[in-house]
Amino acid sequence: MPVVFVAASKLPTPFATFTMHGFLEKASGREHVVLSLGDVADGAPVLGRVHSECLTGDALFSQRCDCGSQLEAALQAIAREGRGVLLYLRQEGRGIGLLNKIRAYELQDGGADTVEANERLGFAADQRDYGICLPMLEHLGIQSLRLMTNNPRKVNALTEMGITVAERVPLHTGHNPHNKLYLATKASKLDHMMGNEHQGEVDRA
Repeated sequence: MPVVFVAASKLPTPFATFTMHGFLEKASGREHVVLSLGDVADGAPVLGRVHSECLTGDALFSQRCDCGSQLEAALQAIAREGRGVLLYLRQEGRGIGLLNKIRAYELQDGGADTVEANERLGFAADQRDYGICLPMLEHLGIQSLRLMTNNPRKVNALTEMGITVAERVPLHTGHNPHNKLYLATKASKLDHMMGNEHQGEVDRA
């Protein structure tokens, strides 16, 4: 199995006290966590998010992306419902790593968009691997998700590996003047469903 369970503990947050489950990806040595709340193994679809690590957005309050806002909004939504799961995957920069992400930011400072920057560095636009999600969800007894995402490729990836996505729940948050081009590029080049708020920017991207 590519991911093995290591340990679990309580994690009090401003939103709720979650259970934090730690997993080790044996091939890469990367450590992933899942936060769960309530009974997620009862067979009913679980409100959930698959969130890729974004140190700059999640921890350093960057406004270049919408990641930190999405993480907070997802945890708040799970807390309101009293039941749900968040998979936190250590796949920084859509899979290129932190230092390469900074290199990509440097190219973006010079005028490249987020996809062009990755490609100039020799990477695909999105290198994330969602295959690691399946053993984590199976460990928790989760059979079906109400997935909080704007990314249909994520829905398709999970569905193809046998995870039932009963519903896609939009997660539109974190829009600001610094990430207009970033969000427009995600819509125009990565097929993200960003809603109507930035349609003008999407049309110009």
